[in-house]
Amino acid sequence: TWRTAAAPEEVREAALKALKQRRFRAHTTGDAVAAEKGYLREAGNLLFHIALIVMLIAFAWGQLFKTEGNKLIVEGDGFTNTLTQYDDFKSGNLFNDDNLVPFSFNLKKFTATYERNGPNKGTARTFEAAIDYSVGADGKDQHKIVRVNHPLEIDDAKVYLVSHGYAPTVTVRDGKGNVVLHQAVPLLPLDANETSQGAIKVFDGYKNAQGKDEQLGFSAFFVPTFAGAGKGTMFSQFPALDFPVLALGAYHGDLGVDAGVPQNVYQLDTKDPNLKPFKDAKGQILKSRLLPGETMQLPNGAGSITFDKDIKEWAGFQVVQQPGTGWALTGALAAITGLAGSLFIQRRRVWVRAVRGADGATVVEVAGLGRSESAKLPEEIGDLAALVHDKAPAQTDADPDREPDADTPVPAEGAEKK
Repeated sequence: TWRTAAAPEEVREAALKALKQRRFRAHTTGDAVAAEKGYLREAGNLLFHIALIVMLIAFAWGQLFKTEGNKLIVEGDGFTNTLTQYDDFKSGNLFNDDNLVPFSFNLKKFTATYERNGPNKGTARTFEAAIDYSVGADGKDQHKIVRVNHPLEIDDAKVYLVSHGYAPTVTVRDGKGNVVLHQAVPLLPLDANETSQGAIKVFDGYKNAQGKDEQLGFSAFFVPTFAGAGKGTMFSQFPALDFPVLALGAYHGDLGVDAGVPQNVYQLDTKDPNLKPFKDAKGQILKSRLLPGETMQLPNGAGSITFDKDIKEWAGFQVVQQPGTGWALTGALAAITGLAGSLFIQRRRVWVRAVRGADGATVVEVAGLGRSESAKLPEEIGDLAALVHDKAPAQTDADPDREPDADTPVPAEGAEKK
């Protein structure tokens, strides 16, 4: 509060101008100028709560209609986005087949490079799958390199590269030399150096030396970099194909696939009495370590299996389709923006009152009210008072001990002036 020789109208005009320059919403009401600032705080609070609702709806929608499936594909093979093509698949409660994005792709080449030296030896440096894909039944072929954390995106579907391994190519012949199996068989890695294990199964087309239909099974253990005979166990020393070796154990009989009981394609049920091992000259299970191009002969003219030089690689893909992710991201960004506004924007009110006193001097009063905790309010009130004081300086000849007129109380906001 101070007393000035300036007219009340001049004081209010100066106060109104100063408040508007400081971006207050200001207006004159009676003998005072009322102003408020920080309305965006409430807007931020409202935005935050609306954004939370959007996020909840988006997450719920995504979970109800989401799909997630995995597929292992050997180089040269392809995939079509249908339920029967997946190795495993799970979905939300409201999913149906029509929700799947129609597309297909072929794995042309998988490339992996590894650190050769230093403490990170064996660490993957490059993981990328070159694929040709098309959208819809008549879509044109397009090329794409899929890398870790850089998926192929088709509409709502994303195709991620998630795993990798080797698929040694083998050729199985019967006793007459007829080829009954020639394919690249994917094996599952057991460690970071791609020591891999699996099974090779011949279901149809094989006849034993007596001419009876039989099935063959081979337990397979593959290492891309073998330490060498007598130099440790059959575990890979490096994940790249530096010294590949395929270890096989041979069995014959009934694999049990005709019984209708599901079985793991990467394992042999060697405890099944209908599946008998081939025996070597010492009466032990017939086993052999093969280098690329080498052949293991089955006893008694039962045939052979050859480890071909063509060693392919496979890639594991995860196809994820979750609608509503765009809305969820938008809601999250809006929630952060609204929360920041509600936390950092301070809402406050300011009044500048100027009335003529009984002695003819103008009594100026400046007041403020913080609608939220604001450490800047006293400083802001002081700055505003200084600006108004520049236009309406205090009287220097006034009695310093004189109190402001008692008959000029400050009216409450919204109270009718008397």
